[in-house]
Amino acid sequence: MITLYEHPLSPYAQKCKIALYEKGVDFELKMPAGIGSGQADKDFLAANPRAEVPALIDDGFAVFDSTIILEYVEDKFPSPALLPRDPKLRAQARMIEEAMDTHYEPINWGMGELRWFKRAEGEEARKIEARAAAQARGYFAWLERHLGDKSWFNGETFGWADLSVIPYINGSSGQGMGPEASSKLGQWQARANARQSVAKCVQAAADAIKVMAQVSEFVKSGLFKREYRDHRLEWMIRSGGIDVVLQGMKNETIRFSHEFE
Repeated sequence: MITLYEHPLSPYAQKCKIALYEKGVDFELKMPAGIGSGQADKDFLAANPRAEVPALIDDGFAVFDSTIILEYVEDKFPSPALLPRDPKLRAQARMIEEAMDTHYEPINWGMGELRWFKRAEGEEARKIEARAAAQARGYFAWLERHLGDKSWFNGETFGWADLSVIPYINGSSGQGMGPEASSKLGQWQARANARQSVAKCVQAAADAIKVMAQVSEFVKSGLFKREYRDHRLEWMIRSGGIDVVLQGMKNETIRFSHEFE
């Protein structure tokens, strides 16, 4: 049996769940104990020394990093294929995934810092939010150019590129800054959300988000520390939130990547 360590709101974990659902693979979901506290439980840390979701365990063999997990799943369960056969389309799918994981992800993550965790308020928050909305619109245009007149980013069928985009676009919609429903990207989003694999992740995220109204208090008390790794740290600083970072460091309510031991 395959076990996937996850959190329903993690787009990285959602990618892996969608892939497994699409391939019809039986697997169990597990949420790490103490997630968000910076104190990873030993079993989870053994599966992923970075102490980040997702992590996959297949008969005692552990795989971490969402892209590597997707590659492992594709190698072990090649049918139905999630990557197209054409080398150019395969490269495009991987580039889209990379852009979403490293450039787009911080936009939604940063909005969570403001709206859920109350890192900034008033004019400071409004400036960062305006910057985030402008960035999102730029990526929408970029994605629509890649989509073109196709039904799916992957080509004729839903696949790697599509599952790499939909968690982030849904995340933006949840923040009130998703694409227009009538746009090419909005129509693609509706098609993707109609798939059972995606719908399961959407429902799980909706259930999880119900408790997010309380998390700002956990941050204030020091019980919850969000990870400011590479692209997230860069995004917050260049989007006008350097004081957010400095205050979080002062209050010890943010953390950085887990060191290997």
